[in-house]
Amino acid sequence: MRIGEKLIDKGRLLSAVERILDLRSNGLSQQETADRVGMDRAFISRLESLGEVRKGGRVALVGFPVGNKDEIREVAREEGVDFVLLMNDEERWRYVRERSGLDVLNEIMAIISKLRIYDVVIFIGSDMRCNLVESILGNRVISIIIGTSPIKQDAHMNPETIRKIIREVVTN
Repeated sequence: MRIGEKLIDKGRLLSAVERILDLRSNGLSQQETADRVGMDRAFISRLESLGEVRKGGRVALVGFPVGNKDEIREVAREEGVDFVLLMNDEERWRYVRERSGLDVLNEIMAIISKLRIYDVVIFIGSDMRCNLVESILGNRVISIIIGTSPIKQDAHMNPETIRKIIREVVTN
């Protein structure tokens, strides 16, 4: 790309930005990152500000059966939610049917273990599932009960309600 008298390599520029963000996400300070890449710390700070979606703790969103999961996933992406796992009714039953009981148990335990690193877990599910998740993860869970267990069909969530909950969570 030509800018005046300069010829700019976009790929090189993007690689440099990617390296900076990788260093920062791996725990290096802005100053340490700046020293490694040969730039000013202020540049690193401005770069982060350009891409910042939100401040605050890490947030996860998990729910099933959610019929409009793609719409809710998009809201979560727009609001900077760190981890999203949503399934509709068909997907959750397929998930159980296509695996052995041991595999389902191991995968659920891995998901629970992963959720423990999040400051807040927004959980959408039946009354029984919400109570179970709250008992495992404690007061970091915000439950959205969509019915009495067993739920036999998809629930359709209001995207703006989910957006509002996410925003309340990240500002508190």
